[in-house]
Amino acid sequence: MGVNISGRSFLKLLDFSTQEIEYLLALSRNLKDLKRAGTPHRYLEGKNIVLLFQKTSTRTRCSFEVGAMDLGMGVTYLDASGSQVGKKESIEDTARVLGRMYDGIEFRGFAQADVEELAAKSGVPVWNGLTDEWHPTQMLADVLTIQENFNYDIKGRTVVFMGDAKNNVARSLMVVCAKLGMNFVACGPESCMPAADVVDACTPIARENGCTIKLTSDVADACTGADVIYTDVWVSMGEPDEVWAERIEQLEPYRVTSEVMAMAKPEAIFLHCLPSFHDTNTQVGAEKAAQFGITEMEVTDEVFESTQSKVFDEAENRMHTIKAVMYATLK
Repeated sequence: MGVNISGRSFLKLLDFSTQEIEYLLALSRNLKDLKRAGTPHRYLEGKNIVLLFQKTSTRTRCSFEVGAMDLGMGVTYLDASGSQVGKKESIEDTARVLGRMYDGIEFRGFAQADVEELAAKSGVPVWNGLTDEWHPTQMLADVLTIQENFNYDIKGRTVVFMGDAKNNVARSLMVVCAKLGMNFVACGPESCMPAADVVDACTPIARENGCTIKLTSDVADACTGADVIYTDVWVSMGEPDEVWAERIEQLEPYRVTSEVMAMAKPEAIFLHCLPSFHDTNTQVGAEKAAQFGITEMEVTDEVFESTQSKVFDEAENRMHTIKAVMYATLK
């Protein structure tokens, strides 16, 4: 029997089987081929979706908007100032209103409970564009990028996350690696390791799929022989400025440098969900350089701009994979 996830929400990858994730990745490749060939694929003509953004974004918003329009759908964008959600109207009431007007709802915000509530009360598929706990759409883009760089042979590959491994990206990466048979390594200070409940949830899944999960503070132990080195910003959206000094002190030893990449396999790739502080050409980068004397944070500019860096392929793949999620759940 073929995979069918029509009508389902996409809230976290723990909700999906290995077969269902592989189906979404195969569908992403097909839609990417159609897009690259200029072949129209307005398969969802007449449907409408709404994007609820508590947190700003470049890649997530553009991916949902372009993907939806490619599929023939109408799109409404609502940011924190453009709706009453969470202020004058509860998440539950918002869900019941939007579910009567739209065929699907995207949510990008803080609490996982909010996106779960939207899914429970709206009656239509809801897609998690990022919460403080999970970032499932990013994972599909990451894995598609890994597939493309290793001839779709990813089982048994080793993916290392460097830095704040307790954040939503690292947690989600552990899940998708376990589901798809890739070894996952979290490398960072002990205080920045994934929570025990996530490790406990992923360990039996990894065992079933013939892969491993490792937590280590030793950079050489983590990165030697790795296939993918992945990192993210040291301070996430919504965190107070006061944490910068502590995070820089904690995480500077886990910056991805050319020396780190040299520990990995010669064909290893570098990934980052973006945006990245690899130079001082941003307001935040310039401010932190002036404040802390640090011109590169989680990754050096040399690595970011190297041939091993696949971050812009990864960014493009957000669009193709998000399009696949929308199509699969709305068709």
